[in-house]
Amino acid sequence: MNQTVRLRVNNEIPAYRTGLVSALDVGTSKIVCVIGQAEAGSLKVLGSALRESSGLKAGTITSLEQAEESIRDCVAAAENMADARIQNVLISVNCGQPVSVTSRSVMSLDGALVSDNHLRALLADGRARAKLEGHEIIQSAPTTYVVDEARGVKNPSGMFCQRIGVAMHAVAVKPSPLQNLKLAVERCHLNVIGTQFGAYASGLSTLTEDEKQIGATVIDMGGGTTSIAVFLEGHLVHADVVPMGGFAVTSDIARMLAAPLAAAERTKTLYGAAMGEMDGGADVVSVAQMGEEGDDAALRLPRSMLTRIIQARLEEIFGEVQTRLRASGFDVAAGRRAVLTGGACQLAGTRELAARILNKQVRIGRPQAFTGLAAASAGPDYATAIGLLMAGATMPPELLNPDIALGARQEKNESWLSRLTRRWL
Repeated sequence: MNQTVRLRVNNEIPAYRTGLVSALDVGTSKIVCVIGQAEAGSLKVLGSALRESSGLKAGTITSLEQAEESIRDCVAAAENMADARIQNVLISVNCGQPVSVTSRSVMSLDGALVSDNHLRALLADGRARAKLEGHEIIQSAPTTYVVDEARGVKNPSGMFCQRIGVAMHAVAVKPSPLQNLKLAVERCHLNVIGTQFGAYASGLSTLTEDEKQIGATVIDMGGGTTSIAVFLEGHLVHADVVPMGGFAVTSDIARMLAAPLAAAERTKTLYGAAMGEMDGGADVVSVAQMGEEGDDAALRLPRSMLTRIIQARLEEIFGEVQTRLRASGFDVAAGRRAVLTGGACQLAGTRELAARILNKQVRIGRPQAFTGLAAASAGPDYATAIGLLMAGATMPPELLNPDIALGARQEKNESWLSRLTRRWL
Protein backbone atom coordinates (compact mmCIF):
# COMPACT_ATOMS: atom_id res chain seq x y z
CA MET A 1 0.00 0.00 0.00
CA ASN A 2 3.02 2.29 -0.27
CA GLN A 3 2.70 3.03 -3.98
CA THR A 4 2.00 6.66 -4.90
CA VAL A 5 -1.46 7.38 -6.30
CA ARG A 6 -2.26 10.35 -8.54
CA LEU A 7 -4.48 13.00 -6.93
CA ARG A 8 -8.10 11.92 -7.02
CA VAL A 9 -10.60 14.52 -8.20
CA ASN A 10 -14.38 14.26 -7.87
CA ASN A 11 -15.65 10.73 -8.53
CA GLU A 12 -12.67 9.61 -10.56
CA ILE A 13 -11.52 6.18 -9.38
CA PRO A 14 -7.77 5.51 -9.54
CA ALA A 15 -6.30 2.08 -10.15
CA TYR A 16 -5.80 -0.28 -7.24
CA ARG A 17 -2.59 0.20 -5.31
CA THR A 18 -0.45 -2.88 -5.03
CA GLY A 19 -0.03 -4.46 -1.62
CA LEU A 20 -1.92 -5.89 1.33
CA VAL A 21 -5.16 -4.16 2.35
CA SER A 22 -7.03 -4.85 5.60
CA ALA A 23 -10.50 -3.77 6.69
CA LEU A 24 -12.10 -4.07 10.12
CA ASP A 25 -15.81 -3.49 10.73
CA VAL A 26 -16.38 -3.33 14.49
CA GLY A 27 -20.10 -3.46 15.23
CA THR A 28 -22.38 -3.96 18.20
CA SER A 29 -23.33 -7.54 17.35
CA LYS A 30 -20.55 -8.69 15.02
CA ILE A 31 -16.98 -7.96 13.96
CA VAL A 32 -15.86 -8.57 10.38
CA CYS A 33 -12.25 -8.59 9.21
CA VAL A 34 -11.35 -8.87 5.51
CA ILE A 35 -7.80 -9.07 4.13
CA GLY A 36 -7.14 -8.48 0.45
CA GLN A 37 -4.28 -8.27 -2.01
CA ALA A 38 -4.45 -5.31 -4.39
CA GLU A 39 -2.77 -5.65 -7.74
CA ALA A 40 -2.76 -3.52 -10.87
CA GLY A 41 -6.39 -3.44 -11.98
CA SER A 42 -7.69 -6.06 -9.57
CA LEU A 43 -8.42 -6.79 -5.92
CA LYS A 44 -8.33 -10.31 -4.50
CA VAL A 45 -9.72 -11.37 -1.12
CA LEU A 46 -7.22 -13.53 0.76
CA GLY A 47 -9.14 -14.11 3.98
CA SER A 48 -12.24 -13.06 5.86
CA ALA A 49 -13.84 -13.79 9.22
CA LEU A 50 -17.01 -12.88 11.12
CA ARG A 51 -17.19 -13.21 14.89
CA GLU A 52 -19.71 -12.28 17.55
CA SER A 53 -18.96 -8.93 19.13
CA SER A 54 -18.94 -8.12 22.82
CA GLY A 55 -18.10 -5.04 24.83
CA LEU A 56 -20.06 -2.63 22.61
CA LYS A 57 -23.46 -0.99 22.82
CA ALA A 58 -24.98 1.11 20.02
CA GLY A 59 -21.57 1.05 18.32
CA THR A 60 -19.81 2.48 21.38
CA ILE A 61 -17.18 0.69 23.46
CA THR A 62 -18.51 -0.28 26.89
CA SER A 63 -15.75 -2.75 27.84
CA LEU A 64 -12.26 -2.38 26.40
CA GLU A 65 -11.24 -5.87 27.51
CA GLN A 66 -14.20 -7.63 25.90
CA ALA A 67 -13.96 -5.57 22.72
CA GLU A 68 -10.23 -6.26 22.46
CA GLU A 69 -10.78 -10.00 22.87
CA SER A 70 -13.46 -10.03 20.15
CA ILE A 71 -11.28 -8.06 17.75
CA ARG A 72 -8.27 -10.30 18.39
CA ASP A 73 -10.32 -13.43 17.74
CA CYS A 74 -11.75 -12.08 14.47
CA VAL A 75 -8.43 -10.75 13.14
CA ALA A 76 -6.62 -13.98 14.02
CA ALA A 77 -9.20 -16.04 12.11
CA ALA A 78 -8.87 -13.82 9.03
CA GLU A 79 -5.06 -13.91 9.23
CA ASN A 80 -5.06 -17.71 9.45
CA MET A 81 -7.29 -17.95 6.39
CA ALA A 82 -5.15 -15.46 4.46
CA ASP A 83 -1.88 -16.96 5.71
CA ALA A 84 -0.66 -13.43 6.36
CA ARG A 85 -0.09 -11.08 9.27
CA ILE A 86 -1.50 -7.55 9.19
CA GLN A 87 -0.39 -4.37 10.93
CA ASN A 88 -2.46 -1.59 9.36
CA VAL A 89 -6.27 -1.57 9.20
CA LEU A 90 -9.01 0.69 7.95
CA ILE A 91 -11.95 0.78 10.37
CA SER A 92 -15.63 1.69 10.13
CA VAL A 93 -17.16 4.23 12.52
CA ASN A 94 -20.78 4.41 13.67
CA CYS A 95 -20.18 5.68 17.21
CA GLY A 96 -20.06 9.24 18.49
CA GLN A 97 -23.32 10.44 16.89
CA PRO A 98 -22.01 11.04 13.33
CA VAL A 99 -23.19 14.25 11.66
CA SER A 100 -22.59 15.90 8.28
CA VAL A 101 -20.37 18.97 8.01
CA THR A 102 -20.00 21.05 4.84
CA SER A 103 -17.49 23.71 3.84
CA ARG A 104 -16.37 25.76 0.84
CA SER A 105 -13.03 27.08 -0.27
CA VAL A 106 -12.10 29.51 -3.06
CA MET A 107 -8.71 30.25 -4.65
CA SER A 108 -7.75 33.03 -7.06
CA LEU A 109 -5.53 31.94 -9.96
CA ASP A 110 -5.65 35.06 -12.19
CA GLY A 111 -5.93 33.09 -15.42
CA ALA A 112 -3.34 30.44 -14.56
CA LEU A 113 -3.53 26.77 -15.48
CA VAL A 114 -4.98 24.59 -12.69
CA SER A 115 -2.29 22.18 -11.49
CA ASP A 116 -2.29 19.34 -8.98
CA ASN A 117 -0.53 21.64 -6.52
CA HIS A 118 -3.39 24.14 -6.80
CA LEU A 119 -5.92 21.37 -6.16
CA ARG A 120 -4.00 20.06 -3.18
CA ALA A 121 -3.87 23.51 -1.60
CA LEU A 122 -7.56 24.10 -2.35
CA LEU A 123 -8.61 20.75 -0.86
CA ALA A 124 -6.40 21.22 2.19
CA ASP A 125 -8.05 24.58 2.88
CA GLY A 126 -11.50 23.05 2.38
CA ARG A 127 -10.72 20.27 4.86
CA ALA A 128 -9.41 22.79 7.38
CA ARG A 129 -12.70 24.70 7.15
CA ALA A 130 -14.80 21.54 7.59
CA LYS A 131 -14.96 21.44 11.37
CA LEU A 132 -17.54 21.35 14.13
CA GLU A 133 -16.93 22.35 17.72
CA GLY A 134 -16.69 19.38 20.06
CA HIS A 135 -16.36 16.91 17.16
CA GLU A 136 -13.59 15.18 15.25
CA ILE A 137 -13.60 14.69 11.47
CA ILE A 138 -13.39 11.03 10.40
CA GLN A 139 -13.58 11.56 6.64
CA SER A 140 -13.87 14.39 4.14
CA ALA A 141 -14.06 14.63 0.36
CA PRO A 142 -14.89 17.17 -2.37
CA THR A 143 -18.42 17.05 -3.78
CA THR A 144 -18.18 19.61 -6.60
CA TYR A 145 -15.83 22.13 -8.17
CA VAL A 146 -16.62 25.60 -9.51
CA VAL A 147 -14.39 27.06 -12.22
CA ASP A 148 -15.17 30.76 -12.65
CA GLU A 149 -18.93 30.69 -13.38
CA ALA A 150 -19.08 27.01 -14.39
CA ARG A 151 -20.56 24.79 -11.69
CA GLY A 152 -20.49 21.03 -11.43
CA VAL A 153 -17.00 20.64 -12.92
CA LYS A 154 -15.78 17.10 -12.36
CA ASN A 155 -12.07 17.50 -13.05
CA PRO A 156 -10.69 21.06 -13.14
CA SER A 157 -7.09 19.93 -13.58
CA GLY A 158 -5.54 21.46 -16.71
CA MET A 159 -8.15 24.22 -17.12
CA PHE A 160 -7.51 27.97 -17.29
CA CYS A 161 -9.51 30.05 -14.82
CA GLN A 162 -9.58 33.23 -12.76
CA ARG A 163 -11.07 31.62 -9.65
CA ILE A 164 -11.58 28.04 -8.60
CA GLY A 165 -13.76 26.82 -5.74
CA VAL A 166 -14.63 23.51 -4.10
CA ALA A 167 -17.49 22.29 -1.91
CA MET A 168 -16.53 19.72 0.73
CA HIS A 169 -18.56 17.22 2.71
CA ALA A 170 -17.22 15.71 5.92
CA VAL A 171 -18.48 13.41 8.66
CA ALA A 172 -17.80 14.42 12.27
CA VAL A 173 -18.21 12.43 15.50
CA LYS A 174 -17.76 13.01 19.22
CA PRO A 175 -14.05 12.44 19.97
CA SER A 176 -14.24 10.22 23.08
CA PRO A 177 -16.16 7.27 21.56
CA LEU A 178 -13.88 7.42 18.50
CA GLN A 179 -10.72 7.39 20.61
CA ASN A 180 -12.01 4.43 22.64
CA LEU A 181 -12.74 2.50 19.43
CA LYS A 182 -9.25 3.21 18.12
CA LEU A 183 -7.76 2.24 21.48
CA ALA A 184 -9.51 -1.14 21.43
CA VAL A 185 -8.08 -1.79 17.95
CA GLU A 186 -4.59 -0.54 18.82
CA ARG A 187 -4.48 -2.78 21.91
CA CYS A 188 -4.53 -5.66 19.43
CA HIS A 189 -1.20 -4.34 18.04
CA LEU A 190 -2.91 -2.90 14.97
CA ASN A 191 -2.36 0.55 13.49
CA VAL A 192 -5.48 2.46 12.43
CA ILE A 193 -4.51 4.12 9.13
CA GLY A 194 -7.96 5.50 8.29
CA THR A 195 -11.62 5.75 9.27
CA GLN A 196 -14.80 5.69 7.18
CA PHE A 197 -18.43 6.17 8.11
CA GLY A 198 -19.98 2.68 8.13
CA ALA A 199 -22.96 3.36 5.84
CA TYR A 200 -20.71 5.18 3.36
CA ALA A 201 -18.46 2.11 3.12
CA SER A 202 -21.56 -0.05 2.60
CA GLY A 203 -22.62 2.23 -0.23
CA LEU A 204 -19.24 1.88 -1.94
CA SER A 205 -19.67 -1.88 -2.16
CA THR A 206 -23.40 -2.16 -2.90
CA LEU A 207 -24.48 0.81 -5.05
CA THR A 208 -24.25 0.88 -8.82
CA GLU A 209 -22.71 3.90 -10.55
CA ASP A 210 -26.17 5.01 -11.73
CA GLU A 211 -27.52 4.88 -8.16
CA LYS A 212 -24.62 7.01 -6.90
CA GLN A 213 -25.15 9.57 -9.65
CA ILE A 214 -28.94 9.82 -9.75
CA GLY A 215 -29.39 9.49 -5.99
CA ALA A 216 -29.79 6.70 -3.46
CA THR A 217 -30.14 6.30 0.29
CA VAL A 218 -28.15 3.53 2.00
CA ILE A 219 -29.70 2.27 5.24
CA ASP A 220 -27.20 0.09 7.09
CA MET A 221 -29.11 -1.88 9.74
CA GLY A 222 -26.68 -3.09 12.37
CA GLY A 223 -27.18 -4.62 15.77
CA GLY A 224 -27.07 -1.40 17.78
CA THR A 225 -27.47 1.38 15.21
CA THR A 226 -29.12 2.09 11.86
CA SER A 227 -26.83 4.30 9.78
CA ILE A 228 -27.98 6.51 6.92
CA ALA A 229 -25.83 7.59 3.97
CA VAL A 230 -27.27 9.65 1.11
CA PHE A 231 -25.44 9.58 -2.24
CA LEU A 232 -26.04 12.13 -4.99
CA GLU A 233 -24.02 12.98 -8.10
CA GLY A 234 -21.47 10.33 -7.16
CA HIS A 235 -20.75 11.57 -3.64
CA LEU A 236 -21.81 11.22 -0.04
CA VAL A 237 -23.93 14.29 0.72
CA HIS A 238 -25.56 13.40 4.05
CA ALA A 239 -24.80 11.12 7.01
CA ASP A 240 -26.84 10.30 10.10
CA VAL A 241 -27.37 7.51 12.64
CA VAL A 242 -30.50 6.23 14.39
CA PRO A 243 -29.47 4.69 17.75
CA MET A 244 -31.59 1.56 17.26
CA GLY A 245 -30.94 -1.66 15.40
CA GLY A 246 -31.53 -5.38 15.35
CA PHE A 247 -30.73 -5.80 19.04
CA ALA A 248 -33.72 -3.59 19.91
CA VAL A 249 -35.95 -6.12 18.13
CA THR A 250 -34.35 -8.98 20.07
CA SER A 251 -34.80 -7.10 23.36
CA ASP A 252 -38.48 -6.49 22.59
CA ILE A 253 -39.04 -10.22 22.00
CA ALA A 254 -37.19 -11.11 25.20
CA ARG A 255 -39.22 -8.64 27.30
CA MET A 256 -42.61 -9.38 25.79
CA LEU A 257 -42.21 -13.17 25.93
CA ALA A 258 -40.05 -13.43 29.10
CA ALA A 259 -37.40 -15.26 27.08
CA PRO A 260 -33.60 -15.31 27.47
CA LEU A 261 -31.80 -13.07 24.98
CA ALA A 262 -30.20 -16.05 23.23
CA ALA A 263 -33.59 -17.73 22.80
CA ALA A 264 -35.14 -14.46 21.60
CA GLU A 265 -32.41 -14.03 18.99
CA ARG A 266 -32.85 -17.61 17.81
CA THR A 267 -36.63 -17.23 17.59
CA LYS A 268 -36.29 -13.98 15.63
CA THR A 269 -33.83 -15.53 13.17
CA LEU A 270 -35.76 -18.77 12.58
CA TYR A 271 -39.38 -17.63 12.72
CA GLY A 272 -39.38 -13.84 12.61
CA ALA A 273 -40.93 -11.69 9.87
CA ALA A 274 -41.36 -7.96 9.46
CA MET A 275 -44.89 -8.03 8.04
CA GLY A 276 -48.02 -10.02 8.77
CA GLU A 277 -48.25 -11.42 5.24
CA MET A 278 -44.89 -13.13 5.78
CA ASP A 279 -45.55 -14.80 9.15
CA GLY A 280 -46.80 -18.21 8.03
CA GLY A 281 -50.46 -17.81 8.98
CA ALA A 282 -51.56 -19.89 11.97
CA ASP A 283 -48.16 -21.44 12.70
CA VAL A 284 -47.24 -21.90 16.35
CA VAL A 285 -43.71 -21.37 17.69
CA SER A 286 -42.17 -22.43 21.01
CA VAL A 287 -40.03 -19.98 22.98
CA ALA A 288 -37.88 -20.96 25.97
CA GLN A 289 -38.61 -19.10 29.21
CA MET A 290 -36.17 -17.38 31.55
CA GLY A 291 -35.16 -19.52 34.53
CA GLU A 292 -37.01 -22.60 33.26
CA GLU A 293 -35.78 -25.74 31.53
CA GLY A 294 -37.39 -28.39 29.38
CA ASP A 295 -39.75 -28.28 26.44
CA ASP A 296 -42.79 -28.45 28.71
CA ALA A 297 -41.92 -25.04 30.17
CA ALA A 298 -41.59 -23.36 26.75
CA LEU A 299 -44.16 -20.75 25.77
CA ARG A 300 -46.21 -21.63 22.70
CA LEU A 301 -47.65 -18.70 20.79
CA PRO A 302 -48.97 -17.91 17.30
CA ARG A 303 -46.29 -16.83 14.87
CA SER A 304 -48.41 -13.77 14.09
CA MET A 305 -47.82 -12.48 17.64
CA LEU A 306 -44.05 -12.69 17.10
CA THR A 307 -44.46 -10.80 13.84
CA ARG A 308 -46.41 -8.00 15.54
CA ILE A 309 -43.61 -7.50 18.06
CA ILE A 310 -40.98 -7.31 15.33
CA GLN A 311 -43.05 -5.12 13.02
CA ALA A 312 -43.74 -2.53 15.71
CA ARG A 313 -40.03 -1.94 16.36
CA LEU A 314 -39.03 -1.92 12.68
CA GLU A 315 -41.79 0.59 11.93
CA GLU A 316 -40.34 2.82 14.64
CA ILE A 317 -36.83 2.53 13.18
CA PHE A 318 -37.90 3.25 9.60
CA GLY A 319 -40.17 6.04 10.81
CA GLU A 320 -37.20 7.70 12.52
CA VAL A 321 -35.11 7.25 9.34
CA GLN A 322 -37.82 9.00 7.33
CA THR A 323 -38.08 11.83 9.88
CA ARG A 324 -34.34 12.48 9.71
CA LEU A 325 -34.28 12.36 5.91
CA ARG A 326 -37.10 14.90 5.73
CA ALA A 327 -35.35 17.17 8.23
CA SER A 328 -32.17 17.07 6.13
CA GLY A 329 -34.02 17.88 2.91
CA PHE A 330 -32.69 14.79 1.12
CA ASP A 331 -35.85 12.67 1.38
CA VAL A 332 -36.95 13.90 -2.06
CA ALA A 333 -33.69 15.34 -3.43
CA ALA A 334 -31.91 11.97 -3.36
CA GLY A 335 -34.61 10.19 -5.39
CA ARG A 336 -36.73 7.17 -4.61
CA ARG A 337 -34.07 4.48 -4.42
CA ALA A 338 -33.16 3.03 -1.01
CA VAL A 339 -30.74 0.18 -0.41
CA LEU A 340 -30.81 -1.89 2.80
CA THR A 341 -27.60 -3.46 4.09
CA GLY A 342 -26.41 -4.95 7.37
CA GLY A 343 -27.33 -8.14 9.17
CA ALA A 344 -30.60 -6.80 10.60
CA CYS A 345 -32.15 -6.26 7.14
CA GLN A 346 -32.30 -9.98 6.35
CA LEU A 347 -35.60 -10.72 8.11
CA ALA A 348 -38.39 -11.68 5.72
CA GLY A 349 -40.54 -8.70 4.80
CA THR A 350 -38.06 -6.02 5.88
CA ARG A 351 -37.67 -4.71 2.34
CA GLU A 352 -41.44 -4.51 1.81
CA LEU A 353 -41.98 -2.75 5.15
CA ALA A 354 -39.24 -0.22 4.41
CA ALA A 355 -40.74 0.50 0.98
CA ARG A 356 -44.16 1.14 2.52
CA ILE A 357 -42.94 3.48 5.26
CA LEU A 358 -40.25 5.36 3.30
CA ASN A 359 -42.27 5.53 0.07
CA LYS A 360 -39.20 4.46 -1.88
CA GLN A 361 -38.13 1.66 -4.17
CA VAL A 362 -36.12 -0.58 -1.86
CA ARG A 363 -33.72 -3.41 -2.56
CA ILE A 364 -31.37 -5.50 -0.43
CA GLY A 365 -27.77 -4.49 -1.08
CA ARG A 366 -25.07 -7.12 -1.47
CA PRO A 367 -21.38 -6.30 -1.85
CA GLN A 368 -19.53 -6.60 -5.14
CA ALA A 369 -18.01 -9.98 -5.86
CA PHE A 370 -14.23 -10.28 -5.75
CA THR A 371 -11.95 -13.19 -6.45
CA GLY A 372 -11.48 -15.22 -3.27
CA LEU A 373 -14.64 -13.95 -1.57
CA ALA A 374 -16.63 -16.95 -0.35
CA ALA A 375 -20.33 -17.14 -1.11
CA ALA A 376 -21.07 -17.08 2.63
CA SER A 377 -19.24 -13.73 2.82
CA ALA A 378 -21.25 -12.08 0.05
CA GLY A 379 -24.27 -11.13 2.17
CA PRO A 380 -25.45 -7.74 3.42
CA ASP A 381 -23.60 -8.21 6.72
CA TYR A 382 -20.26 -8.05 4.83
CA ALA A 383 -21.14 -4.88 2.87
CA THR A 384 -19.31 -2.46 5.18
CA ALA A 385 -16.11 -4.53 5.38
CA ILE A 386 -15.93 -5.01 1.61
CA GLY A 387 -16.53 -1.28 1.11
CA LEU A 388 -13.67 -0.52 3.50
CA LEU A 389 -11.44 -2.89 1.54
CA MET A 390 -12.31 -1.09 -1.72
CA ALA A 391 -11.65 2.29 -0.12
CA GLY A 392 -8.31 1.17 1.28
CA ALA A 393 -7.19 -0.08 -2.14
CA THR A 394 -8.26 2.95 -4.18
CA MET A 395 -8.49 6.14 -2.14
CA PRO A 396 -5.54 8.48 -1.50
CA PRO A 397 -4.33 8.54 2.12
CA GLU A 398 -5.67 12.06 2.73
CA LEU A 399 -9.23 10.85 2.02
CA LEU A 400 -8.86 7.90 4.37
CA ASN A 401 -7.28 9.94 7.17
CA PRO A 402 -8.05 13.71 7.30
CA ASP A 403 -5.26 14.21 9.84
CA ILE A 404 -2.68 13.60 7.11
CA ALA A 405 -3.84 16.54 5.01
CA LEU A 406 -4.30 18.83 8.02
CA GLY A 407 -0.88 17.91 9.39
CA ALA A 408 0.79 18.68 6.07
CA ARG A 409 -1.02 22.03 5.87
CA GLN A 410 -0.02 23.01 9.40
CA GLU A 411 3.60 22.08 8.77
CA LYS A 412 3.61 24.15 5.59
CA ASN A 413 2.40 27.19 7.54
CA GLU A 414 5.14 26.84 10.16
CA SER A 415 8.45 28.63 9.82
CA TRP A 416 11.58 26.57 9.18
CA LEU A 417 12.77 27.36 12.71
CA SER A 418 9.49 26.13 14.25
CA ARG A 419 9.66 22.88 12.27
CA LEU A 420 13.30 22.35 13.27
CA THR A 421 12.52 23.02 16.95
CA ARG A 422 9.50 20.69 16.94
CA ARG A 423 11.53 17.88 15.36
CA TRP A 424 14.33 18.25 17.90
CA LEU A 425 11.84 18.28 20.79
